[in-house]
Parts: sequence; C-alpha cells; structure tokens
Amino acid sequence: MSPLSQNGPYARAVLALGSNLGERNDTLSTGVADLVDRPEVRLIAVSPVVQTKAVGGPVGQPDFLNMVIIVETSLTPLELLRHCQAVENKHLRVREVRWGPRTLDVDIITYGDVVSSDSTLTLPHPLAAKRAFVLYPWSLVEPAAVLNGEKISELAVKAADFPDLAPFDGFGDFDGVPTAGAV
Repeated sequence: MSPLSQNGPYARAVLALGSNLGERNDTLSTGVADLVDRPEVRLIAVSPVVQTKAVGGPVGQPDFLNMVIIVETSLTPLELLRHCQAVENKHLRVREVRWGPRTLDVDIITYGDVVSSDSTLTLPHPLAAKRAFVLYPWSLVEPAAVLNGEKISELAVKAADFPDLAPFDGFGDFDGVPTAGAV
C-alpha cells in the first residue's frame, strides 16, 4: 500500500492556513468553512489567529494572518491535497511567485502517521518544524503534539520567526493595514 493511500475510515490531519491579501480574517474564516464543507472532512479544532511577518518570498509583503485547524477525514492524502487546492482556488489564490503574497494558502502539515517523500505531497510538511507561524497556533489546540520526535511548543520557541508572532485582535484585516476601529 502506498503511504498516500487511505489506511482506515478516518485519518487525523493538521492543516495550516495563511492569508496576507485582501480581507485576511474573513478569508481564513470562509476558508475553514469551505474546507469542512465536504462530508468527508470533519472539524476537530480551530486555533486562534496570529499575525506574522512574511517568511521567505519577496521583500515588503503585507503581514500574514495564520491559523491551524485539525480535521478528521476519509479522503486520502492526495484527495485532501486536491481539496485544499480547490479551496485556495475558490479564494482566487494565484501562484506567480514562490512564497509570494496570497489570498489563501492551505498546507497539509500532517496526515495521521504518514511519512512520505512523494514529490507531489511530502509528509509531514518539510518546513513545518521550523515555522512558528504553524507550530505556535497548533500548540494552542494540541499542546502535547509532537513533530519529528519533538514537542511542537519547543520547536515553536526555537523557530527563527517566533519573535515576530503577535496575537490578532480582529482589527487591521485588509492587507495588514489598520481599518476602522483599529487603535
């Protein structure tokens, strides 16, 4: 059996969502709703939203809003990947520049215990263990979680982007620019 095929009725998956263009907070909310709209995807947990500087990619990008959701799914990893990409496309995701600005980015961080170096979908996500914008929100909803043999909370504080994380208060949700009501 391929590591990217389904092994049982439901697998637990961790998905990371990010947005740094447009109405970022609204995009994350509707993105979560779109991801769990299919009966094959059940929502288990939703992290708080954090604001971060862009990591990698072009200089001068707006700040990102990031969050993590935990789902149970009967989709195979590749079916889940196609579903995540369809949700990104629904939110007008454009892939012109690697790590460039985007309306919605959805990454599969883990899928059960699957380990795969497949060129289409590498699991666990190869950069997740170094990204506080993934690890920290994840640790808020699953504090005991482990990635690559280490607690995600310990990985988060060691990540280079950890000092740039900030709680998101719901204001300034258009391209990182404060909107009405922001202080």
